[in-house]
Amino acid sequence: MERVRRIRSVISHHDSAERYSKDLGVEIFIGRAKFLSERSVIVNGRTLEFKRAVICTGGYPSLIPLPGLKELYDLGINPGDQPRPAVMTNETFFNLTTQPKHMVVVGAGVIGLELAQSLQRLGSSVTVFARSGKILPKEDEDMALLVQKQMEDDGVTFRLSVQKYISIELTGNVDEENGLPEMKITITENGSNTDLVCDALLIATGRRPNVTGMDLEKAKVKYDDKTGIIINDKFQTSNSRVFSAGDCCSQYKFTHAADFMARAVIRNALFFGKEKHSALLVPYATFTAPEIASVGLYGSDLDKKGIKYRVFEKHFKDNDRSICDSDTVGLIRYRVDAKSDKILGASIVGTGAGNMIGEVTLAMQSGTGLSQMASVIHPYPTKSEVLRQAGDLFNKTKLTPSSKKLLRGLIKAQR
Repeated sequence: MERVRRIRSVISHHDSAERYSKDLGVEIFIGRAKFLSERSVIVNGRTLEFKRAVICTGGYPSLIPLPGLKELYDLGINPGDQPRPAVMTNETFFNLTTQPKHMVVVGAGVIGLELAQSLQRLGSSVTVFARSGKILPKEDEDMALLVQKQMEDDGVTFRLSVQKYISIELTGNVDEENGLPEMKITITENGSNTDLVCDALLIATGRRPNVTGMDLEKAKVKYDDKTGIIINDKFQTSNSRVFSAGDCCSQYKFTHAADFMARAVIRNALFFGKEKHSALLVPYATFTAPEIASVGLYGSDLDKKGIKYRVFEKHFKDNDRSICDSDTVGLIRYRVDAKSDKILGASIVGTGAGNMIGEVTLAMQSGTGLSQMASVIHPYPTKSEVLRQAGDLFNKTKLTPSSKKLLRGLIKAQR
């Protein structure tokens, strides 16, 4: 954790107030801003008038309605002489200074799995609770199961059929080695209550938008407590002078998505741009081992929309570099329009999936079809060759019986 904090301190400069003010010339006001009207805000007692404004207040981790949780969470983040229970979200997880012996993770989504596997590999025992019966519910189930199997091989325990979270409380015991207070969490599973003792609890059940405390009503900006600030396709709020970007207004809860939304807002607000929220093509990755990354539409999305499609897959077990590295788990899966080579979506599970999904995103953004992907030369041997090799599989489907007969005839004529 010391190394993690050291690296975070280096990276933090990129988003620091010092960099924006000294290096980029942005005037920074540190404080809680509130709207006074449709064209003004107040911060630290100073009123600022604006022609355009943008709300980028982000989101925050949500706690589940578990009796005793809020009290233990508050006790854990407040300073004091008593041992503080390790009840955490992703925002406080990296403040750990001692290693838990047994951590419980509530939530089997991206954040929960990434941190669960990390701590398990560092030597802690980790149990993951969820109610959905599966992990990574957005991803294709067979791909998610590859991640689950590896995590189970690492030692992570999954309990994915929790019916109800009953309570959590301190047992009164404190571990002599790490100084962490012991906790007992009670759940309902398979129709009966069961207890589990742990010395760390991570709540990873999603995020909520930051929309309160800004007097948005005075600016005539409409919002919803659950979905966030309401924007149109040009990133404008109900007050056309006020824009919004990031977790506080979008279903895309990713740093890179917020980045490109902010770029679009700058163009639209200041330079007569015509950027659209609906045009964003956002890839995303889960940084477990193996990684899993996706872009575009899933098969379930296409089925709901009634869009016909074909699937083309290339497995790493057939990739020379993967064989050389003894790292053959995973595959790439393209979802392609039924009548053309247009890529509608893709998913990759395996080592380096997060790095490879960018090439597929570029292809989709530029209108490059899967047939053309087959003509992109990749260095040999690399894992990324699967991106091209799946294109070869597509091109083979264009060899109809008639075209095969014609080709045979041309070859025969040249002998």
